[in-house]
Amino acid sequence: MTDALTIALDAMGGDLGPEAVLGAAVATLERDPHARLLLVGREEVLSGARERHAGRFGDRLGFVAASEVVAMDESPREALRRKKDSSLRVAVDLVKRGEAAACVSAGNTGALMATAKFVLKTLPGVDRPAILAPVPTVTGFTWMLDLGANVTCDAENLLQFAAMGSVVAADLGGIEAPRVGLLNVGEEDIKGNDTVREAARLIGASGLNYIGFVEGNDIFGGEVDVVVTDGFTGNIALKTMEGLARMIAGQLREEFSCTGLRRLQALAALPALRALRQRLDPRRYNGASLVGLNGIVVKSHGSADATAFANAIRVALEEARKGVPVHISRMLENQKTSCTHV
Repeated sequence: MTDALTIALDAMGGDLGPEAVLGAAVATLERDPHARLLLVGREEVLSGARERHAGRFGDRLGFVAASEVVAMDESPREALRRKKDSSLRVAVDLVKRGEAAACVSAGNTGALMATAKFVLKTLPGVDRPAILAPVPTVTGFTWMLDLGANVTCDAENLLQFAAMGSVVAADLGGIEAPRVGLLNVGEEDIKGNDTVREAARLIGASGLNYIGFVEGNDIFGGEVDVVVTDGFTGNIALKTMEGLARMIAGQLREEFSCTGLRRLQALAALPALRALRQRLDPRRYNGASLVGLNGIVVKSHGSADATAFANAIRVALEEARKGVPVHISRMLENQKTSCTHV
């Protein structure tokens, strides 16, 4: 199909292996007739999948051989230097050569970021790429960045994150003027360190819809569309959210199964519990974007199953169709022009 959009998938990354990626690929191709997927991995691993699905999707399902795999605990520097034919590297190279509009991997996050930055480079006006992902709120979700790519950031980095997050919220969320909040230890102007206060001044003067400082408990309130922070704080916040969600789910199961009466109560509450589980299902929010690169790269959670990985593919398709990197570049150029004329 000439109008199909091609996405490269690292079939060797993640805890569940190629079967989860293949399952996600099949589900995507069945749902989206305008998608074309390239599974990248070892020939001996992909050969079985090629035989099972031969002719089913025509040229919309392709396979690209890669002889190496980046381990989850491997040093990003070593992976970049020594594994140039890894499935992760080959998938990124396909984006660089224009053979794929985006790539998705559930592999080593550090190696993926290092490889993508080295191969694709950053967009003009971007000093550092950031990891961005949606976080569920009472009204839907908000986009949060950085979630771990940059442990330390200066005020200019945070300004760039705010601009990139605004573009993604506008493109993928259909929000005309995304509300941007800067994560801080308080909402008052005097709170926070020098970097955060200077970032607030820059974002406030940038033309973005900046609503001020937000605290951790404000992330879920639905009153902000983009939450900006450094990667150290953002990653801790994200892991705290994931841990809290697991704890609540575990305690609910324990409470509803401790006695016969509780089990009956659980049956009565089953529709509400199912709705809540579906609403907070982390698989719905799987797919973190490595924004700021001269190309589209989406990181899937390492433990993603086929459903979760399919959602990461959906994110990559949406970003490619919306032209997110082009819009980020334009946003940053407009900001630069505005500052020049001030």
